[in-house]
Formats: sequence, structure tokens, C-alpha cells
Amino acid sequence: MKSNSQFADILRAALQETTAMHGLMEERCLNDLVQIAMISADALRQGGCLFFCGNGGSAAECQHLATELVVRLSADSPRQALAALALTTDTSVLTACSNDFGFATVFARQLEAHLRRGDVLFLLSTSGRSPNLIEAAKASREKQGVNIGFLGHNETPLDAYLDHALHIPSPNGQRVQEGHLLCGHLLVHLIELQLMKSK
Repeated sequence: MKSNSQFADILRAALQETTAMHGLMEERCLNDLVQIAMISADALRQGGCLFFCGNGGSAAECQHLATELVVRLSADSPRQALAALALTTDTSVLTACSNDFGFATVFARQLEAHLRRGDVLFLLSTSGRSPNLIEAAKASREKQGVNIGFLGHNETPLDAYLDHALHIPSPNGQRVQEGHLLCGHLLVHLIELQLMKSK
């Protein structure tokens, strides 16, 4: 059994890994994130909607980020609700679609119903290989949506269907998801600043 000091060393190493990743994100992700925020703010300004999809932990992050947009990120940012929807939350739609058409269609079918030209679809994935995300990106592209991926450090099959990709510089899936959440919070903050500036 490990001692308390050994557990502390494990946590220290994880924190150091996260700190190093944040430094790399500043170098490699900052400009992309600013551009993505501007695209998102423009879509909202035009009456569009931001959609989010992902699996597992990424599904939870989709719900989190959509909530930050609809409700608010901070009590210090008074604003109206922003149009955002996580495609991961309606259990009736998800189970009916999986049962009738297969799990690969669970997000694409919802986009067929709700996405309009110029809307933005965020696809969150550590692997970028999930068939339901690839099908969602295809459905969005058919309806002239803008596809944005929050991904891991490597190029993935999903990249071929994206307009913009934000690659978190870490091979560790846990760190990648932490990077996605950090970028999501920064994204919402930048969107709020853009929309407040335009008033």
C-alpha cells in the first residue's frame, strides 16, 4: 500500500503535468481560441445557436458549457441568455434514435431537426474517432453549419470535417478534458466580452 508521501508525489506530478500543458496551450491554442470566440459571437449576434456534442466525460462538458452560455459564467457579467444547446441531454431522443437508427445517428438526427445555416457545432472528443461525432459533423456541414472541434494533441479522422480545430497539447486524456473545460470557460468569457462590446 502506498504511503501518504507517495500519494502526494502522484498528485504533485499530475499538477506539474497540468501546469506544463497550460504553458503549451498558451503557445499553441490562444490565437485559435480567439478566432473561435469571434465566430461564435458573430453567430449569436445573427440570431444563431451554438450546439455541443460529445461522449462520456465530453458529454458532461457539453452540458456544462451550454449551461454557462444560457445562464451565465459569472455573476459579474449581467447579460441576456445566449442560445446554446447540448445534444447530450434528452434521454428520450437519444434512446429512440439509438434504437431506431443506431447510436451513430444520435447527434446528426438532432442537428437535422434544429441546426440552421450559420449555426456553430462544437464537437468535444479526446480521440476524434467517434462515429456519432463524425456523422454529426457531416450533418452540420450539409446544413452549412460551422464545425469546431475540441480535440486531443494528434490530428484525428474528425479533423477532415472541421472548419476549426483546437488541439490540446497532451497525450493524456484526463489532461485533454481539463484543457477542453478551461478553453470552454475562456470561450464563454470571450463571447460575453464580444457581445457586450457590440452593444
